Amino acid sequence: MLALYVLQEATEKAATPFDINGGVILWTVGIFLVLLALLWWKGWPEILKMVEEREHRIQKQLDEAEKARLEAQRLLEEHKKLVADGKAQAQEILSTAKSAAGKEREALLARTREEQELMLERARQDITAEKEKAIQALRREAVELSIAAASKLIEKNLTTESNRKLVSDYLAGLEKGK
Repeated sequence: MLALYVLQEATEKAATPFDINGGVILWTVGIFLVLLALLWWKGWPEILKMVEEREHRIQKQLDEAEKARLEAQRLLEEHKKLVADGKAQAQEILSTAKSAAGKEREALLARTREEQELMLERARQDITAEKEKAIQALRREAVELSIAAASKLIEKNLTTESNRKLVSDYLAGLEKGK
């Protein structure tokens, strides 16, 4: 009957969007209430369940993020400690190397000084030896000159070894007296 009434109304006049039709309103409200009841009965628990699952998932993600933040903080502290230890070790190695280099330098300088002293002593010995050779050569020369001069004076040839020894001893005595 309602359907006939709606059909009769529709044929009698042209419907506009602002017309109020009671049958349509009743059907709309009825369908709305039926759908609301179905949603309340079947849909609402599912919606609540999904919201709770989402809430748990979000809370789990927040907890994991907090754990990750704490782990990152711990790793950062550990990294800072390792960097500080590395710097300390580098400084220690550097100071050890500087100390070893200083010791090595001192040892090389000492060795060089010793070698210079030895070379200087050898040079002094060589000079002394050469001086002695020169003195000996001068003595021989002086002996020869003395013998030559004496032989000219006495006009006699003094060539015997004992005469040479006599002149050498005399010259040595003169040097000691000086």
